[in-house]
Amino acid sequence: MLAATAFATSAVPLLGAGVASATTAGACESATVQYRIVGADGNVVGADWTSQGGFHQWDTVPGSVQVRLAPGQTVGEGCKYPVSLAEYTTEGPNWYVSGHQSLVDKATVYLTADDVAGTDDAQRTWQKLAVKTPDCYGQIDLYGDDITYDGKTGEGHGPLPYEPDNVVTPYHLIAAWNGGEQPCTPGPSDSPTPTPSTPTTPATPVTPTTPAGGQPPAEETTPPPTSPKPSTTPPTTPDVPPLESTPPATPEPSPSDSGPPLAETGASAPVGTLAGGAALVVALGAGAVYASRRARRS
Repeated sequence: MLAATAFATSAVPLLGAGVASATTAGACESATVQYRIVGADGNVVGADWTSQGGFHQWDTVPGSVQVRLAPGQTVGEGCKYPVSLAEYTTEGPNWYVSGHQSLVDKATVYLTADDVAGTDDAQRTWQKLAVKTPDCYGQIDLYGDDITYDGKTGEGHGPLPYEPDNVVTPYHLIAAWNGGEQPCTPGPSDSPTPTPSTPTTPATPVTPTTPAGGQPPAEETTPPPTSPKPSTTPPTTPDVPPLESTPPATPEPSPSDSGPPLAETGASAPVGTLAGGAALVVALGAGAVYASRRARRS
């Protein structure tokens, strides 16, 4: 994993740097995140608040990371910014030889307008992210979304980081650390234990022959391992997108206009109109009967 002390020391605080507004005409826009590494005792490790990203090598494993939104931003009411910290085991101590990775632990917090730095910050409590302490080669990523990059499919999951294939996840990466002192011990094999076979009588050894000229054969040498191909580390940025707003609840179905209206009752029902229609029907019927009787008499 990456050296927290070396990283924090090299980071330049950007408290005075200008930041983009987090709102535009009431909409939630990207916001700039600041962070600092704190030790197990709660004290700051290395430099204080910064937005500087990148991949770094560590001397000591960071205990946890505090995060906040950089000062000078206007964050709209209801805007949320997810920030996650994830730990992976790797096959090597830096990005270029990290190989296959496996997710070990992940934590996520959501920053709001209450987390924008301002005045009297010394008296404020900031949100904190912490993951398990790695004990072998690994990588820790600080990034600006709440996706779990564990290689699984489905909503809320994403692909694992993998340098040889240039899978540069997590997305919205803010900063990352690589390191470790030893390879990670592989888990127990799922393969069944082979059944020992019946021992056989060893064949008679063959006496080696000396090649022509009386000189022994030259010793074979194992070629050195191929150096990893050059590549670049994943890009980083302190500007993270807002959490997508939750869609509104499904509205209640409205009455259909295609069907006949239901009969109304009570004081609001059109009683006069219904009564007038009934009287008209009665009158028409009486007229028809009268005309029929007159026709028979004549």
